[in-house]
Amino acid sequence: MTTPPIPSLEALKEAVQQADSAETLLRAVATLAATADPAAADTLVDVLRFNNPGAAVAAVEGLIAIGTSAVPALLDLDASNYGARAWAVRALAGIGAVEGLGVLEEALATDVGPSVRRAAARGLGQLKLDTLVPEERALTRERCLMALEAGATDGEWVVRYAVVVGLEALAQSAPAPAAQQAAIRERICTCLSRLTDAAQEDTPVVRLRATQALERLI
Repeated sequence: MTTPPIPSLEALKEAVQQADSAETLLRAVATLAATADPAAADTLVDVLRFNNPGAAVAAVEGLIAIGTSAVPALLDLDASNYGARAWAVRALAGIGAVEGLGVLEEALATDVGPSVRRAAARGLGQLKLDTLVPEERALTRERCLMALEAGATDGEWVVRYAVVVGLEALAQSAPAPAAQQAAIRERICTCLSRLTDAAQEDTPVVRLRATQALERLI
């Protein structure tokens, strides 16, 4: 029995563009995403503009698998296309590239969608800081911390929960000089402590998660 030839990347990309139904689009995007080929990034980013959540989820997974090579295409998205930008935030959060910092900061502070703000909060705690020189690392960590501190007062509990996760991850990220690390941890623990206080945080699951984070950090 003859084995069918493996489709070329160009053929897989063409299949996405030529899909004539939601089902065929989802299959085509999932197949393209599975290649994790940097050359697929542009097509996967295009999918974020389509009104198809299933395909967008598959595209985000593929972009995260591609990693930093997908960041330029994500940052080049038209800011006026809210749906695409919202999916791009999820992808940038999952990739963890520092180039996405500005997008994540803005999303946590201003996005109307709680799920987008939640993704941004998690992403700010997971940026890959170890590739930066010490000065840039310190500045980036400070920006992440400031954004998360502000996000701790978000009106949606799911976002505050994600802020707790982000703060814990940030505390455990790339090491800093001892004095700086101690100051960062103190600020993080102060923020987490407020989220354990029933007088300031009315959602039990957020208080519980903040308590767990504190126990791991202290």
